[in-house]
Amino acid sequence: MTRPPPDTLGELTDAELVLLAAHPGPRREAAFEALVRRHAPRVHRLASGLVGPGTADDVVQEVFISVDRNLGGFRAEAQFSTWLHRVTLNACHRLLAARVHLPLDEAPEPPAPHSPVRAGEQADLRARLARALAQLPPEQREAVSLRELSGLDYAEIAEVTGAEVGTVKSRIHRGRAALRALLAGMGVTP
Repeated sequence: MTRPPPDTLGELTDAELVLLAAHPGPRREAAFEALVRRHAPRVHRLASGLVGPGTADDVVQEVFISVDRNLGGFRAEAQFSTWLHRVTLNACHRLLAARVHLPLDEAPEPPAPHSPVRAGEQADLRARLARALAQLPPEQREAVSLRELSGLDYAEIAEVTGAEVGTVKSRIHRGRAALRALLAGMGVTP
């Protein structure tokens, strides 16, 4: 592969960036940074849904450290984004298994609200949603988060989780129903 000029890294596909980032050379670091910039927001959204917004930053850091260490072993049998979702799920599972205190009532700052009252309402709603999501069984929380926060389709979720597509659909359906009930119990009209 011919190496592109420095200003075109953002235009490369994930596969091309992975190839550059996985091997020593002058473009390695820049290619890895381009992958991080491209995928960090999605990793953060998924982690927020699984472990809470207060811990998501730590997960993102752990995920990209792991990706950097293991990129040379990435086999392009799956898309990079699918592999990255699996790495993210594994990092979240490790945190949950270690019974780390997860401050789910912390919410990220809202983007430039029009009024302080509205900002407070948004923060409260995000905190309630995070608490409700945390109460779902792990399989449902994972499937709903991958669908709603990462925007994956059913087949992609099946590939990431190793479950059948029918199972994924069932988990999402049950998870959404449980979220509606939990949110209603918290006084939130879904």
